[in-house]
Amino acid sequence: MEKISTKEQWKVWTHVAAHSFGGPAGQIAVIHKLVVEEKKIISEERFLHALNFCMLLPGPEAQQLATYMGWLMNKWRGGLIAGVLFIVPGFLSILLLSYLYIIFNDAPLIQGLFYGIKPAMIAIVTSALYKISKKSLKNNFYRILASLTFIASFFFNVSFPIIIILSATIGMLYGKLHALHKQIPDADSNTKPPLVQTLKIAMLWILVWTSPIIFTLIVFGENSTFHSLNIFFSKMSMVTFGGAYAALSYVAQNAVEVFGWLQGTEMLDGLAMAETTPGPLIQTVQFVGFMGAYRFPGFMNPYLAAFIGSVLTTWMTFAPCFLWIFTFAPYVEYIRGQKIFSDALSAISASVVGVIFNLSLWFVLKTLFLKSEKISYLLLDFDYPIFSTIDYYATIICLIAIFMQFKLNKGLFTILGVCITLGISTKYL
Repeated sequence: MEKISTKEQWKVWTHVAAHSFGGPAGQIAVIHKLVVEEKKIISEERFLHALNFCMLLPGPEAQQLATYMGWLMNKWRGGLIAGVLFIVPGFLSILLLSYLYIIFNDAPLIQGLFYGIKPAMIAIVTSALYKISKKSLKNNFYRILASLTFIASFFFNVSFPIIIILSATIGMLYGKLHALHKQIPDADSNTKPPLVQTLKIAMLWILVWTSPIIFTLIVFGENSTFHSLNIFFSKMSMVTFGGAYAALSYVAQNAVEVFGWLQGTEMLDGLAMAETTPGPLIQTVQFVGFMGAYRFPGFMNPYLAAFIGSVLTTWMTFAPCFLWIFTFAPYVEYIRGQKIFSDALSAISASVVGVIFNLSLWFVLKTLFLKSEKISYLLLDFDYPIFSTIDYYATIICLIAIFMQFKLNKGLFTILGVCITLGISTKYL
C-alpha cells in the first residue's frame, strides 16, 4: 500500500469526521465506504483484519479503527490525524449541547433536533450492516456463525469477550478441518517489530495517558471531582469490553448510583446527545464528566469546571486507544501472514456482524417504542418492545429515512436534514 500525503489524509479524515453519525455500525460503514470503496487506499482484507482486532480491544472500536487506518496510511502521524479528527466534532457538538442542556433544558428546538435524528440513524445503521455483512459472510459457515452470535448476544446477553474467544476458536478449527489456503496480500512484507521500539512507544503513550491524573492530584487533591473523574474513566478504559453500550452500562451504574454525578434520566439524555452527533457513541461519557464537574465544582465556577470535566473525561477515555493501536498494530499486521490467525479473525469478522445487528435492534427498541419489558428466565435475558407504546411519528420519520436511503440513494446530510425538519415540526406542532 502506498502512503498518501498529509494533506490528503486531512481531507479524508475530515470527511469521515463530518459523516461519523449513527453509532459504531454507521461509523465503521462510513470509514469503509471512503477508505476502501471510494478512495481504495486500504484493501478489503486489511480493513476487516483491522476491524477484527479493534473489536477485541476495550474502548470505542470505531475510533480505534479510524486510528488504525490512519496508521496504515502514514504510521503515527496518520494515526494521530485520523484518531483526533474522529473525536473533535463529537467533542465540540456535545460540549455545545451540554451547555444548552443546562441553560435551555426544555426548548422544543433541542428536543425536535434529537427526535428527528434518531429515526434517521436506524436507516443509516441498517444500510451499514447490510454492506458489512456482504463482505464478511462469505459462505454458509460464516452466516450461521453470525446468526448464532446474534442469538447469544441478544437473547442470552452473552458477554462480548466470550463471543470473541469462542468465535476465534471455531474459526481456527474450521480453517484446519477444511484446509483453507488463502493468499494474504502483502503478507511477505510484514516483519515482526523490534521489542525495544514497542516498549518506547508504550511508555510514551502511558505517560500521555497518565499526565492529567498526576496534574489533578497535585493541583486539586485526591478528593476533588476532577481527580475522581480521571481515576474512574481510566479504569473504564481498561475494563469495558463489548462496545459502547457495555461500557455505558458500567458508567451509568457508577456515575448515577455511586458518585451521584447525574441522574438516570440525565444519563439517557447524554446518550441521546452522543447518538445524534458525529463521533463515537462512547462520547456520552463527556456529558457525564460535564455534569459531574458542574454539580461538584469545588471552589471553581461551575461553567468552567464543567468544561474541564469534559476535557478530562474525553482524555481519559481516548488516550488509551492510541496506546493500544500504536503499540500493537505492527504485531497485528505481522500476524496477517499467519494462517491460523487469519482463520480466527475471519470468524471474528462474521461474529461482529451479529453483534452489530444486536446493537441495531437495541437502537430500534429505544427509538421507536416508548416502553419495553425485560425477560429474565433461566438463561434468557433480553428486552422486548411493548407494541402498544409505538411512537407513530418517529416510525414515520424512520420509514421516510429508509426509503431515502435504499430507494432514492440520498446522501447522509440530505436524510438528516429532512428528518431533523420533520422532528422539529413534530415537537412544535
